[in-house]
Amino acid sequence: MEPSQAAPFHQQLLAERSALLTQLAEQRGGAIGRAEAAANHFGQPEDPRAQLATERALEFALDERETAHLAVVEAALARIEAGTYGGCTDCGADISAAHLHATPEAARCVPCQEKAEQHRRPA
Repeated sequence: MEPSQAAPFHQQLLAERSALLTQLAEQRGGAIGRAEAAANHFGQPEDPRAQLATERALEFALDERETAHLAVVEAALARIEAGTYGGCTDCGADISAAHLHATPEAARCVPCQEKAEQHRRPA
């Protein structure tokens, strides 16, 4: 993909990265770690232990999901910088513009993505 064609996706990915970094910082309580943020956020004496455990697990899961999404966005930005953005990382075919507009961080064409998802599903 030509750099001029990738420019709108680059801007969209930069905005998404910024939003994810802000969201992660808020969830983590700024400069403190996520375990400390969870301990500060939850743990009122009147809260049942099971509720606290569930809320902490949910907060950690959200953090892990957003961290993984951030890594995917960073990888897409790296592909733009390398000049390989828009090509499937598995088969090398061009990823459709419609697919990139819907998911600018996409690394695979639709058929390769479907294959990858089938391999991840438990039998």
